[in-house]
Amino acid sequence: MQLFGHELQKARLKWLWLAVLVIALDFVTKQVAEHFLTYAQPVYVLPVFDLTLLYNKGAAFSFLANESGWQRWFFTAIAIGVSLALTAWLMTLKASEKWIAAALVLIIGGALGNLYDRLVYGHVIDFIHLHWGARYFPAFNIADSAITLGAGLLLLDSLFLSKSEAGSEK
Repeated sequence: MQLFGHELQKARLKWLWLAVLVIALDFVTKQVAEHFLTYAQPVYVLPVFDLTLLYNKGAAFSFLANESGWQRWFFTAIAIGVSLALTAWLMTLKASEKWIAAALVLIIGGALGNLYDRLVYGHVIDFIHLHWGARYFPAFNIADSAITLGAGLLLLDSLFLSKSEAGSEK
C-alpha cells in the first residue's frame, strides 16, 4: 500500500513540469523584453497590442505599487504561501482531476515566475500591453497570463466540469 501511495504522489507531482515550463517561458520573455525594449517606450505590434517594458512594484493593476517597499516582502510571502498551499492541494487530487491539476500548476508557475523578479529585481517585469484606442489596460507578462488562465480553469471546473463529472459518477 505504501508503494501505491508513493506512486500516486509521483503521478500528482508530474504536473509540476507545466509550472517549470511557465517559469522558463516567463523568464526568457522577460529577459528578451529587458534586452530589446526601452523602458516605457511602446513598440507597436498590432492595433490593440504593444510591447512596452514596465516595472511593477505592486501586484495586479499596480496594487500597492507606490508604497515604501514593504509590499515587496508582503507579496513574496503571499507567493510562497500560495505556492505551498496549491502544491499541498495538488497532492490531494484524484487522477481524474486533470483540469484542477493543470489550473493549480499554472498558478504556481506564474506565482514563482513573478516571485523571482521580486526577489532579484525588487519589481515585476511587465511587457505585454493591450489597449483599445487610447484606453490602455495594465501591462502584464507570461506569469500573469498563467495565473489568470489557472484561475479561469479553476472557475470553469467549479462551475461546469466538477458537476458534470459528479453526475457521470452516479
